[in-house]
Amino acid sequence: MLGLARGGLLLFLSVMLVLPATGLAAARVRVQLEGLEGDKKKNALALMDIEQRASDEGLDDHVINRLHRRAPDQIKKALQPFGYYQVKVEAELKKPAAEGDPWEARYRVERGEPVKIGEVDFEVSGPGAKDAAFPAEFAMHPGDRLIHADFDDGVRNLADTAAKHGYLDASFDKHRVIVDPEDNRGRVEVALATGPQYYLGEVTFKQDLLEDAFLRRYIRFKPGEVYDPGRLLNLQASLLASEYYDQVEIVPRKDEAEENVIPLDVVATPNKPNKYRIGAGYSTDTGPRLRFDWTRRYVGRWSHRMNAELNVSPALTFLRGEYRIPLDKPTQDIIFLRPNIEHYDTSTRKGTIGEFGAGHSVVLEHGWRRILGLSYRYEDYTDVDGTNTANELVPNISWSKTVTDDPVVTRNGYRIQAGVLGAVEGLISSTSYLSVQAFAKWIRSFGEDYRFITRANLGATLAKDVLDLPASRRFYAGGDTSIRGWGIDVLGPNDTDDKTVGGRYLGVGSLELERRIYGDLGAAMFYDFGNAFDPDYPAGFKQAAGLGLRWRTPVGLVRVDVAYKLDEPGHQARLNIVVGPDL
Repeated sequence: MLGLARGGLLLFLSVMLVLPATGLAAARVRVQLEGLEGDKKKNALALMDIEQRASDEGLDDHVINRLHRRAPDQIKKALQPFGYYQVKVEAELKKPAAEGDPWEARYRVERGEPVKIGEVDFEVSGPGAKDAAFPAEFAMHPGDRLIHADFDDGVRNLADTAAKHGYLDASFDKHRVIVDPEDNRGRVEVALATGPQYYLGEVTFKQDLLEDAFLRRYIRFKPGEVYDPGRLLNLQASLLASEYYDQVEIVPRKDEAEENVIPLDVVATPNKPNKYRIGAGYSTDTGPRLRFDWTRRYVGRWSHRMNAELNVSPALTFLRGEYRIPLDKPTQDIIFLRPNIEHYDTSTRKGTIGEFGAGHSVVLEHGWRRILGLSYRYEDYTDVDGTNTANELVPNISWSKTVTDDPVVTRNGYRIQAGVLGAVEGLISSTSYLSVQAFAKWIRSFGEDYRFITRANLGATLAKDVLDLPASRRFYAGGDTSIRGWGIDVLGPNDTDDKTVGGRYLGVGSLELERRIYGDLGAAMFYDFGNAFDPDYPAGFKQAAGLGLRWRTPVGLVRVDVAYKLDEPGHQARLNIVVGPDL
């Protein structure tokens, strides 16, 4: 706990957010380049030796003069990819005015008119000449400005198209740009010879770990389809991602092709059957924790899989297992069995849960995963109402989707989860209820150094009384991933003794702005709000604000936050520490 006043927080935050993200070393030569902007200027500076060596130690006057003489030709060369071949450069070099001052190298650039394309000679020949996959015209046309990157892209797209549509022997008889600097015009010549079209043949698995019939579920093409290397890469990636194999090589037997149908060999080396992980961590909510994880990568020749995870911490200890049975699409469609033993101990409740569940998990359209399950759950718990037990038979369904450019440190992405579960009194269960909960987190970057992060957690439970619900089925607020400034689960409706009961409703949100300061270090400011609510017990709207430090590591962000309770200004601020991925 830190007794940090609001004024101090704001002062610290203002300093952190205005610090420059990078530093500059003292230069021996100061280079000024006029007449260019954007990518043209960047490319010119990158090719200018005098710019790249401006801060070198021991850069003497003779070397500076030599680098200066080279600069105009380097600038002209840097502008040719953008179509400028009539560039004029006025160069000026000034000695230091006083000892310790840098040399002044100034270059004024007149680009001239860009080269325009006068003629385009484009031809596709061979068996694929009339294939609609190939364009009727090249990507560049007479009258277009000559940009070499566009030419390279056009040639590369043609080669990719040929490979994707089975023309494995395709080659360019010519692909070049001829420039006449005096006339300021260019000629584009591209001739592609397709060669024959090939097709995918039968797949033979060369391995002795799993049944071939099971492995064929990973194949998403049929013999006779057009040969597309991307399909083979997807098959290889899927088999490697399964962790059944340490190495997977797909070998096309092109020399054995009959009528251009290429048989395929999949050569796979088995992975080790067991994987172990052990680790330690810390968060303010749960305190120090130890984790042990064991995975049996394959069980039997139809590749069932087993996993067990043990997590030990003062607030939450659990032992969870899973037995997975892959179905028609092994990476997307599974049946699972999940036993679970859990003990929780927070300031508002403590108890033990024993659970056994089964379900079906499948990936739907647009990347949504749906889980449909049924579980039996026993809970022995102590809360404000004393010690109780609960039995439940709980049908449940949930949907989730995660989109991210980097799952560890995300610049742009989101995660959405929603679920419904319930129980019926008399059907094993000791009470009836229906609970709906939804969570969303969205991350958006702008500029090079800023991220905006927002999240929301909403829930509602239909039940006669909140005390009829087991403690783990009630809603609470507070903690590292809820409303910072309060401990885990300390917020919610209170009874007449001012003890937290928990609620049938939940509404929690957060807004956060983060800025990179230097390297992997950043600063953040945030505002958290909401609470758990119940019609039968009082609960106020809670708010917290503060700032934090962010350190990007290979395992995720290290988040260190100082949160100030806006509703209780006389209380100390709270330190929150979390390590883990963004989404």
